[in-house]
Amino acid sequence: MTETPSPYVIDADTLSGGLKPIRQVILSLGSNLGDREANLQGAIDALRDTPDVVVVDVSPVYETQPIGGPEESGPYLNIVLLADTTLSVDLLLDRAHAVEQAFGRERSVKGAPRTLDVDLITYGKKTIESDELTIPHPRAHERAFVLAPWLDIEPDAELPGHGPVAELLGKVGTDGVSKLDLELQ
Repeated sequence: MTETPSPYVIDADTLSGGLKPIRQVILSLGSNLGDREANLQGAIDALRDTPDVVVVDVSPVYETQPIGGPEESGPYLNIVLLADTTLSVDLLLDRAHAVEQAFGRERSVKGAPRTLDVDLITYGKKTIESDELTIPHPRAHERAFVLAPWLDIEPDAELPGHGPVAELLGKVGTDGVSKLDLELQ
């Protein structure tokens, strides 16, 4: 499950005094340029330093082959984060983009190698479709580099609208996806 045990858990907004729901989110992080391990650890640290975001768990690190990028693209290091947040989905997406930018991410060519990629996979059990964002992530159900690390930290996880993560990973397989003996904090 990717929702807090009680969907009615709330947190007070310290500025307005209003109440905000706590959502459990899944974020997928990847890097295939520069010091990949340092990029991922830096992103974890930046997300941990984000007010109203609590990183609950970090998956083991996987090395994966790039999908659909230029031939010279090197392998990625990938992880998945499980976090609780009271941020709106828009603010969380803005923060993810700011973290990418802080690590030199350039959004010029689709599929190009990148220092850091931070994708919002789920936001509680919500389904969202807008010009800027689709939740759950529209291709998460077919990406072993998301499913395998997610399964490590949440064995009973379900991707809303697609089913259990274990079954989805069984369908796509794990070719080109290798768990490394490396864990980030």
